Amino acid sequence: MYSRAEASKMKEAFWTAFGRFLSINPNSEGEKVNWLNYATGYKDVYFRMDADQKKASISIQLRHGDALLRSLYFDRFDELHTLFVEAMGEDWIWEPEAEDEYGRSISKIYIELPGVNVFNQADWPQIISFLRPRMVALDGFWNDVKDAFEELR
Repeated sequence: MYSRAEASKMKEAFWTAFGRFLSINPNSEGEKVNWLNYATGYKDVYFRMDADQKKASISIQLRHGDALLRSLYFDRFDELHTLFVEAMGEDWIWEPEAEDEYGRSISKIYIELPGVNVFNQADWPQIISFLRPRMVALDGFWNDVKDAFEELR
């Protein structure tokens, strides 16, 4: 078992390595992008990647404090569901009502890779191979559809 400080260092090492690996990829518009802190350009719409001792995941998180606005954003994503599946090459899990790690209400669309451990460096290639193509595809999808959310700003 790792101490909190050791666990934090190990996760930091993974995300630093992942960031370096992904930094060679421009976004869908050919520009340099911070993949680890991806800017959607929309308040409270986030693309998140995570990895822990049990799984890796990537998600779209809608964190609007206003439940109605969050629902409108989720509904708009749902209207684009077919395009999403085409862009990603797979369907993800769609949760209009979920909770974040702090118990706050959010909506999310996500996929997980179970059975990997970020604290085991031998799993890093598998985690990276899971996250990288999905994040790149998500960027392409978002670039194609983000204007459909303009009226919700």
